[in-house]
Amino acid sequence: MAFAANLLMVVLELLGLYQVRSMLSWKLVVFYTQLSNLIAFGTSVLFLFLPAGELVLLRYLSTCMLMMTFCVTAFVLIPMGGKPEKLLLSGNGLYHHLLCPLLSLASYVFFEEHITSFWAVLLPAGITLFYGLTMVALNAKRLVDGPYPFFRVHQQSVCRTILWMIALMFLASGLSLGIACF
Repeated sequence: MAFAANLLMVVLELLGLYQVRSMLSWKLVVFYTQLSNLIAFGTSVLFLFLPAGELVLLRYLSTCMLMMTFCVTAFVLIPMGGKPEKLLLSGNGLYHHLLCPLLSLASYVFFEEHITSFWAVLLPAGITLFYGLTMVALNAKRLVDGPYPFFRVHQQSVCRTILWMIALMFLASGLSLGIACF
């Protein structure tokens, strides 16, 4: 069943990438959504050809990152004014914000081998923190605008930026721990 789920993930990821094909440039890597989905795509492709036991950490990491994408979209961006039909129900949002995260979670939780190292729980939160701090720094230097409202340091106070970073780290850590406990 895990093989079928990962094969379906590859197809859904390709459909989502097709939707953003015009954005396939260096700008793609400024979006956590795209980074998490590219990691998930690569991991699912590897899952089709390598023994599943060799990919436990990568499947865990990609699942955590995809769930971070889903949760930020559903519980942060939509309440901030994003349109659910655009962010979750059409275009690449359907694949990258909704279907791939939920399929990845279901496959990892119900059909795949789980991580056994407590230290592995730190990896998704650490990568998310690195991404967040990088985006804040690039926004501060005006090299990037956003790509998410909570990184726009020139449009909010320093205190608000710090609170956003703390909240996002709590979310990433909670997701990492919760997924590891299944």
